[in-house]
Amino acid sequence: MEFELVMTNESDTKLLAKKLGEKLQAGDVLLLEGDLGAGKTTFTKGIGEGLLIPQMIKSPTFTIIREYKKGRLPLYHMDVYRLEDASADDLGLEEYFYGSGVSVVEWAQFVKEDLPSEYLEIRLFHMDENTRKMVVKPVGKRYEQLAMEVFEK
Repeated sequence: MEFELVMTNESDTKLLAKKLGEKLQAGDVLLLEGDLGAGKTTFTKGIGEGLLIPQMIKSPTFTIIREYKKGRLPLYHMDVYRLEDASADDLGLEEYFYGSGVSVVEWAQFVKEDLPSEYLEIRLFHMDENTRKMVVKPVGKRYEQLAMEVFEK
């Protein structure tokens, strides 16, 4: 099961992500893939809004993990791109994935062996300067239900 959506502006992306954020629960894991500028951080900002996080969401590129703990649930925004040749064990990813917050993981293929067996995969693609295509693939019953509630038209 996959869902494909087209967003024609940044506001559409954030609004959809906010809707998802409102339905997320502790221990939910989202895998976020997309090229530079495809909208990963914009999408995560929307999730933060849905989780009622008051802080500004920033890209975790240089910090690997940004933690936002003031909201309905904590948000753990991870960019694990630089872990391609390193170990993820030192980061304690399992504590995040199975903890009390929501994990958003960019470049998850670099920690594939550390991921839980169920998650929601979201891939973002440039179509043109303003238009993005989103492909959502739920893995597991919880995420299938969640995807139908949020992404089915």
